[in-house]
Amino acid sequence: MFAAAFVAILFIQSGLDKVFDWKGNLEWLTGHFSKTFVAGMVPMMLATITVLELATGLTAVAGIFYYLFAGLNTIIFVSSGLGAASITALFFGQRIAKDYPGAAVLVPYFILVLVMMLLSRPIGPAH
Repeated sequence: MFAAAFVAILFIQSGLDKVFDWKGNLEWLTGHFSKTFVAGMVPMMLATITVLELATGLTAVAGIFYYLFAGLNTIIFVSSGLGAASITALFFGQRIAKDYPGAAVLVPYFILVLVMMLLSRPIGPAH
């Protein structure tokens, strides 16, 4: 539950920052990726990561409520998968931009979503 709450806060805040300061984020990222092969794709990448971050955060919130009322953690598991995809995309971008310190900062968040994934994984019959 606490991991899901942390993920909800992290990703909703980050996604909403991109929504409310689209121009500033786009300007910064355009410069950040200006010397890379993805320079022309910055607006699409920003839109994609914004959607991924908001989806991660909102499914974490929904997962908390679903767990509290139905006792199932399936939606929290889905949120962890979305979070892993989001952080992997961010990590890829940081590495492409050769922002190695920025990439390193993402590692603890990635570990968090992996732990959340393990803790919330659906357990079914062994195959």
